[in-house]
Amino acid sequence: MIQIRGLHKSFGSNHVLQGLDLEIQTGETLVIIGRSGCGKSVLLKHIMGIMEPDEGTVEIDGVDLFSLSQRELDQFRLKLGMLFQGAALFDSLTVRENVGFSLYEHTHLPEGVVGEKVEEKLGLVGLAGIGDLMPAELSGGMKKRVGLARAICYDPKIILYDEPTTGLDPIMADGINELIVEMHRKLRVTSVAVTHDMKSAYKVATRIAMLYRGKIIGIGTPDEIRESENPVIRQFISGSATGPITD
Repeated sequence: MIQIRGLHKSFGSNHVLQGLDLEIQTGETLVIIGRSGCGKSVLLKHIMGIMEPDEGTVEIDGVDLFSLSQRELDQFRLKLGMLFQGAALFDSLTVRENVGFSLYEHTHLPEGVVGEKVEEKLGLVGLAGIGDLMPAELSGGMKKRVGLARAICYDPKIILYDEPTTGLDPIMADGINELIVEMHRKLRVTSVAVTHDMKSAYKVATRIAMLYRGKIIGIGTPDEIRESENPVIRQFISGSATGPITD
């Protein structure tokens, strides 16, 4: 589904991605782990096509994103849905308007049809009937769920999750993990999540990949990652202050 080859991205002297290679299989849930600031969200933004690499390619379904014109890229992005860190809802729009945003922007569907699709997606995330509320009236967990309803409203083939459990208490976080698993089962989509929350990674992942110093240094099933002999991976998953990770 997604092939990433030789990806480089720098911000000034900070070389964030350093020739990263990664293959994401159709229908899997790949979780990318790594320390805060290691480039996980930067990688997601390249997959979305909202950030351009200095070198390298990102192909989705055989299409090189960065060979497309801006108009073609905008259309292609509709195949992807993204749950942003913090949900990134529009404060001035109702829940209904937030969830249906891509339909209002990119289709000419009648208002009633959009309303039905919005209510269907809110139902999928367990929030049916809250369309008239404003984001300020929602809890943190509800905002994440509304953000996910917006991500799936255009029926994407790929869902991207940027730190989906950040800022939530353990019970809310586990509810979001359950929801990710349920969305994968019901919608049969390809999912990519980035996180430093190992409990979340183990729960939702088909495979886990670790990003360190700009490259993927290990990839495998949750059990394979748990048993990894790589000292960097072992230090990260155990949360130990002692080991090769010092920066």
